[in-house]
Amino acid sequence: MSYEKWTEELKANFDETVAWRRHLHEYPEPSYEEKQTAAFIVAQLQQMGIEDIQTNVGNGYGIVAKIYGDQPGPTIAFRADFDALRIHEETDVPFQSKNPGIMHACGHDGHTASLLSVAKVLNKNKADLHGNVVLLHQNAEEVVPGGAKSMIEAGCLMGVDYVFGIHVMSDLEAGKIAYCQSYGSAGSDSFQMQIQGKGGHGAAPHTTVDSVMIGTQIVTTLQTLVSRQVDPVQPAVLTFSGFQAGGEANNIIADKAVLRGTIRTLNPEIRDLMETQVKQMSQSIAAVNQGSVEIRYTRGYPSIMNTPLETKRLTKVMQEKFGEAEVSEVESGMGGEDFAYYLQEKPGTFFYVGAKNEAIGANYPHHHPKFKIDETALLRSGEAFLAIAEDYLLKTAD
Repeated sequence: MSYEKWTEELKANFDETVAWRRHLHEYPEPSYEEKQTAAFIVAQLQQMGIEDIQTNVGNGYGIVAKIYGDQPGPTIAFRADFDALRIHEETDVPFQSKNPGIMHACGHDGHTASLLSVAKVLNKNKADLHGNVVLLHQNAEEVVPGGAKSMIEAGCLMGVDYVFGIHVMSDLEAGKIAYCQSYGSAGSDSFQMQIQGKGGHGAAPHTTVDSVMIGTQIVTTLQTLVSRQVDPVQPAVLTFSGFQAGGEANNIIADKAVLRGTIRTLNPEIRDLMETQVKQMSQSIAAVNQGSVEIRYTRGYPSIMNTPLETKRLTKVMQEKFGEAEVSEVESGMGGEDFAYYLQEKPGTFFYVGAKNEAIGANYPHHHPKFKIDETALLRSGEAFLAIAEDYLLKTAD
């Protein structure tokens, strides 16, 4: 009956959970600047009586808190990110951001509040636990290099056996659970190209090396990279997001041009192929046109790779708790997520909780200035984490 008791307490604390989330939403802080957010989280953990709390873990304001069960068993880690985005909020909620140009537009305020609610229940009931729980309150998920990798390097997974993460999902109905087999996010890379030509008069192109022409050839030719060199069953995206060259004069051929963009892949081998070919093809195009190109290629987060056994176990538990109709498998999107680093170190899985509710306007995509969530997603997220805790820290002892 432990799970039923835990969820009753979770529901009894729901108003407090909502208040936590709304406070965080009202005072958002961007990646690597989450000082007050971290202080707020630590204050709540301390009020719960959790004693083992590490702060400033990794390259910023990461927090690691530990709840020790009364009986021996495995150690599981739950992660919630807490950084906001540089977006000006356009919602109509009464707890709208008080920090101009900064907004919780991805649900990290909800992740944090939900994990705090789970911490309160589990710490109160640690006598039930055959094992331990590590709470990973992570900074800077939104900006590469991110907080996860540096927290791992600082030892946040030391002694951890399994790791789990949740993300609210704006296009999944509130309360539903979704999971991915194997890949759970894309490898996310970026590039910037500085094309060097030779400027001159627009009426005498033969005396110049046209950087704009080189740039347009690179843009169009690289589109064939995905369509002709990548296996059609392997997802890959190459998007140019910027092209700058020249000034306002209409009779000058620009000597320089800048291209920038992003590449998303799931398979690590395809990721390597894309980087190699982007560089080789761009340099060849520039050279054949008597120009040159300097490429700055930045590797972002790797793909999330959910481990099969833990994903299967999670699916079974979620179906038992919430019903088969409420749990579904989805294909990985092409967004990036630094939870991938945790799964490179430990078995576990990353899954989704629906937060969509059109009736209240909670149907805008993530990173949109009108992004909202149905706050019942906080309760379902907490219930899901507690279901995992029961499965790993109670059944293990049977």
